[in-house]
Amino acid sequence: MRRVEAGERFTVTRNGRPVADLIPHQGDRAVRRRTVGELQAEFRQMIPVDSARWHRERAASDGVFGPDDPLEDPWPRGHPDPARR
Repeated sequence: MRRVEAGERFTVTRNGRPVADLIPHQGDRAVRRRTVGELQAEFRQMIPVDSARWHRERAASDGVFGPDDPLEDPWPRGHPDPARR
């Protein structure tokens, strides 16, 4: 317990199978919320998205795999319906 209190984590096993994780208690730690300024600074460090390249790559993928239509059920496209067996 002293080692867990010091920050170590352990996996408890039964017959070689993991059954539980023994970790330090999290209740006393206050979650620090970031300010809007800190979040903006993080976003400024991200690599900018090249939207034209993204659209080209999506079009190329759609040419290989077919378009992604979130409203389309993919099963009728050649996959049998497992519920109808």
